[in-house]
Amino acid sequence: QVQLVESGGGLVQPGGSLRLSCAAPGFTFSSYAMRWYRQAPGKERELVAHIAVSGSTYYADSVKGRFTISRDNAKNTVYLQIDSLKPEDTAVYYCNREKNWGQGTQVTVSS
Repeated sequence: QVQLVESGGGLVQPGGSLRLSCAAPGFTFSSYAMRWYRQAPGKERELVAHIAVSGSTYYADSVKGRFTISRDNAKNTVYLQIDSLKPEDTAVYYCNREKNWGQGTQVTVSS
């Protein structure tokens, strides 16, 4: 059974940083692309970043230059480094592999 377990969210001031982690045991992690999505209150879930099996990456325009997705295949973990946080980054952040989702981790950016 595929499990995706996010961690690392929290309350941070504007301009701050967070590192989100998604542990993904139970499958051949290195064989799958992984994604981070987010959903803000009252908004649809949106793709934030994608990392391919090859390690190539994609970012939504709204986060380019501030967010960095990476993966550690030895640890079956995908990361999202979030820098220069803005209040509009406030959302629940979800890890995704195809049709599988984690439970989400809340990121709140507020002074």
